[in-house]
Amino acid sequence: CMQSHRTTTKRPGSYLALLAWLVLALPCCRAQAPREVRVLAAADLQPVLPALAAAFEHATGIKLIASYGSSATLATQILNGEPADLFLAADSSFPENIVAAGLADTPAPLAYARGTLVLWARKDSPLQPLTQNTLRDGHFTSLAIANPEHAPYGRAAVAALTSMKLYDQIKPKIVIAENVAQTAQFVESGNAQLGLISLTAASTEHFKQLGSFVRMPPAAYPEIRQCAVVMQKSAHRADAHAFLDWLRSPAVQQSLAQYGLDPAQ
Repeated sequence: CMQSHRTTTKRPGSYLALLAWLVLALPCCRAQAPREVRVLAAADLQPVLPALAAAFEHATGIKLIASYGSSATLATQILNGEPADLFLAADSSFPENIVAAGLADTPAPLAYARGTLVLWARKDSPLQPLTQNTLRDGHFTSLAIANPEHAPYGRAAVAALTSMKLYDQIKPKIVIAENVAQTAQFVESGNAQLGLISLTAASTEHFKQLGSFVRMPPAAYPEIRQCAVVMQKSAHRADAHAFLDWLRSPAVQQSLAQYGLDPAQ
């Protein structure tokens, strides 16, 4: 019995020694823990960012966790304390608000792409084939646009219609969506006959199969210069900047066209 007792009293000591060794070994394990960057991204990036994020993660091991919304809504969330590492907006004004509030770690937003506004309709629409004169002809019942107070693509839509001297006559037919992704959904579902949406949405396989688009005249609306900021208080600033540097690299910039975006420069 005495020998058995001595054996049981030694085991906890051996176990503690092993545990202590494992604790000492943990730093090398922690170094291999998943690296994640939380991104708040403009709705026009919803068809684009997953593929870019997958390519970036494959290249670096850094995972992007993205939430989408209108640029104004996301900026408000950041200003109200929403935790984020990176803000990818659909213009420059909302990131500038983050800079002005002292929440960004650069003195100005960083441009990463330029967007394009298009007119989209379902292939079974009586308005086909679409042309830039479809809006001038006025033979439609409803036109969906993103909320111009919240979404840069909504601002671009209003600017284009105003520049073409069509806004006043079309205004009664306008259906307002919260963001450009919802705008596309309105037309896809038949809740609007036409939509002024992003080329990023129109370029997806789903929307190419379901409908067709024409580009709005580039001179009719201000350049959609999409910019980003990294949060000053982010614990993952280095990884967030690593993604931005990768996104702004020549090779990736040249690949943006396949997603419906133009290079930043």
